[in-house]
Amino acid sequence: MPRILVLAYLCILLMIPARFAVAQAQQETIGAIIQEANENSQLEYLAHQLTDVIGPRLVGTPQMQNAHDWAVEQFGQWGIEAENQQFGTWRGWERGITHIDLISPRVVSLEGQQLAWSPATPEGGVDGEIVIIPKIENREQFEEWLASVKGKFVLISPPQITGRPDYNWQEFATEASFEKMKAEREAMEKAWDENLERTGFNSRTLQTALEGAGALGLLQSRWSRGFGVNKIFSARTDKIPVIDLALEDYGMLYRMAEYGDKPVIRVNAQSKDLGRVPTFNTIATIPGTEKPDEYIILSAHYDSWDGGTGATDNATGSITMMETARILKKHYPNPKRTIIVGLWGSEEQGLNGSSAFVEDNPEIVDGLQALFNQDNGTGRVVRISGQGFLHSYAFIQRWLEPVPEDIKGEIETDFPGRPSGGGSDYASFVAAGAPGFSLSSLSWSYWNYTWHTNRDTYDKIVFDDVRGNVILTAILTYMASEDPESFPRDKAELPVSRRTGVQMEWPEPRTPNREGGN
Repeated sequence: MPRILVLAYLCILLMIPARFAVAQAQQETIGAIIQEANENSQLEYLAHQLTDVIGPRLVGTPQMQNAHDWAVEQFGQWGIEAENQQFGTWRGWERGITHIDLISPRVVSLEGQQLAWSPATPEGGVDGEIVIIPKIENREQFEEWLASVKGKFVLISPPQITGRPDYNWQEFATEASFEKMKAEREAMEKAWDENLERTGFNSRTLQTALEGAGALGLLQSRWSRGFGVNKIFSARTDKIPVIDLALEDYGMLYRMAEYGDKPVIRVNAQSKDLGRVPTFNTIATIPGTEKPDEYIILSAHYDSWDGGTGATDNATGSITMMETARILKKHYPNPKRTIIVGLWGSEEQGLNGSSAFVEDNPEIVDGLQALFNQDNGTGRVVRISGQGFLHSYAFIQRWLEPVPEDIKGEIETDFPGRPSGGGSDYASFVAAGAPGFSLSSLSWSYWNYTWHTNRDTYDKIVFDDVRGNVILTAILTYMASEDPESFPRDKAELPVSRRTGVQMEWPEPRTPNREGGN
């Protein structure tokens, strides 16, 4: 046998044990990750602390600050360095009690709450009659009516014909009855919109006009098409409270006013304006050993609206990334690449925390191997897109390969996919040309029951699904860290938009709002 062939054969024989050792170490680490996630999960505790104890995490509130400080302390207990990095300021506000009572023509407490950044009532509350916006012919007629709202509460949302979601009608109603209800609802909504248009105002400017006319407060009901569920966002007034009422109570008040029963309510809504307060991202770091200037980011937005406790939007994503970091620190303490956890602030107001991080840390963005983001609810991950990166298939598929079949078998992939211009914080990185990926979840009726609603609470969390997401994220992170290759940033050619007929372009980076809530 020629000498060169003998040497080649010997090299191959020497490489086999090394490759076997690498495979054995990989198998042991992944096995330890899975076992830790299943047998020593901290998810229930983390969710309890974040939702039950701290509560909703509206940007600019003491609860948001408490959440940042708690996360730094919790990471520290796991031996992970963490800090709160300020990226701007926001209008500070603290929610107090909201109590609404119907006091005439009968007495009953109503279900509702003031909206974020709502002005308070005087101590002890105020009493006032309920009025509805009448059917008017033109702006002049509306202006005449406007003078009558002084000292009264005004209903500013259209009433609903039913509080039953469509799926309930579909299950029990006759087809004719269901179609009749939908037609009546559509007609009512159209009539409301047309009447509002005749006032000369829109839904936003109407609030300013009513406040200027001396209304005591504004009542709305933004039904989310589920039993007992409303969307809860922010007030747009400077001096009077804006209250969201449950559909059932709002409809009752509307009917009373419409029938001439002259309903009177007492509203006690307390809150504090705290001036300008700092806004933060919480950043935790497990340093890399071989390629410390390349990074994997575990990404989740930490803030929430405050109708519920922000459980599925986005405590579940946040605790997924915290639990993933805990497990990796314990069973993979010396990663080849640096692992960063980014718990972003003010995502709900336009991806401000993550886009500020991108703007402030170009060296991390340049060295990003991969970012894994989880946001849309408590469900198990069922979709991963390549976000328009030409070679995403090769990398993500091999990172997914050791994930247990019962987890990865649920996942549909789309390669190379298209880059997202928004939706959640991964888009801030994608816009900068960095590989950010959304771990998109199964719905669990997210959009109507928990997304930005008064029912987004701990009891809606499905911990079995979240545990599976932790295993998935931890293995993806481990594999991305161990990968001998760095993720290439070649972009796929984007298709022509069906809507515009023009070729799609890569999204532009966002400019973060660093002085928000003015």
